[in-house]
Amino acid sequence: MSSVIARTGRHRQRYENNFRLVSGCIPYRITEDDEDHNGDIENRIQVLMVSSPDRDDRVFPKGGWEDDETVLEAACREAFEEAGVKGTLRETPLGVWEFRSKSRQKIESLEGGCRGYMFALEVTEELESWPEQQNRDRKWLNIKEAFRLCRYEWMCRALEEFVRVMEVSDDDEDGKIEIGGEEKGEASANVNAMPSVPAVTDHHVVAECQIVSSNCCIEIKPSSTSQQLVISVHCHGTWLSRGLPLSH
Repeated sequence: MSSVIARTGRHRQRYENNFRLVSGCIPYRITEDDEDHNGDIENRIQVLMVSSPDRDDRVFPKGGWEDDETVLEAACREAFEEAGVKGTLRETPLGVWEFRSKSRQKIESLEGGCRGYMFALEVTEELESWPEQQNRDRKWLNIKEAFRLCRYEWMCRALEEFVRVMEVSDDDEDGKIEIGGEEKGEASANVNAMPSVPAVTDHHVVAECQIVSSNCCIEIKPSSTSQQLVISVHCHGTWLSRGLPLSH
């Protein structure tokens, strides 16, 4: 059993225009090519979904975005708490979806409305124990199985966008984490930027680690292979990195 306790309650919950802000991710892994898959990226992808008590369907890790974390940190935390996984998070969101919480889906009012940000998380580590292990199990599924078992329509739309993005990028490393980059597309218009870091003008950079919040830190160091500064953000066991050119 994990020694880390999952966050509960909504005293730190973020809201915007009466919407409760939610952050989550689609954890995935890419399997090796074989004759059956014929190199098709969709057939080589497996996604990780979690269960809820007394239900046969599945959901992706997601939960409330709190006021002491960025939307990216919240997505990493939910993946760790609900599914017990760590990995590499893509900063550009798959999209932003508005939906009503399960307890208020039949109420015609603004109360219970949620705005969910979903990201893609390439899993690099599966933990043997995690905070919500007693209430949730996890299962790797192919894309067709995921669509069949997915509980929410808005999550199905997020999965559709995930498949589209993966087909376009097909392991393109350019799609991975960008820190302080230009906002891309309508879906990212309201996404908080990663923690800012000071501009660096000296090639002789000393590696350092700065605490950003109770859960994350930033590591800054020169690249060993190119004239770049590597900025990495560590959040709930997940490293998000970007190389920036050093100025002369």
